[in-house]
Amino acid sequence: MARNVLGETLAVCGCDPMTGFTRTGSCETGPRDAGSHTVCAVVTDEFLRFSAEKGNDLMTPRPEFGFPGLKEGDRWCLCAGRWEEARAAGLAPPVVLDACHERSLDAVRLEDLKAHASGRQ
Repeated sequence: MARNVLGETLAVCGCDPMTGFTRTGSCETGPRDAGSHTVCAVVTDEFLRFSAEKGNDLMTPRPEFGFPGLKEGDRWCLCAGRWEEARAAGLAPPVVLDACHERSLDAVRLEDLKAHASGRQ
């Protein structure tokens, strides 16, 4: 059973749009997930622009991959390293702690995740 950063059962991050490396709605991870898509975030416009500037445009729909494009307020499993990079730049989106996989802690401090916890858990 997958665990979250609080040591509890991993909650679903989001299903509209369907998120997660495995597109189950959960920030589950495994050996094929080189980016560690383990941080459940409530994306902001500022973060989406930051990500696009870093080469990962999450706003533009990609129908060939079944990806509708993200908008502010969507929940999405982000790469832990990218979230940390955004945090260091002062642009980290809020996170849903109970839906952040424990592997997030390989790249992100729990204190930082807690400091960015969304009120929408």
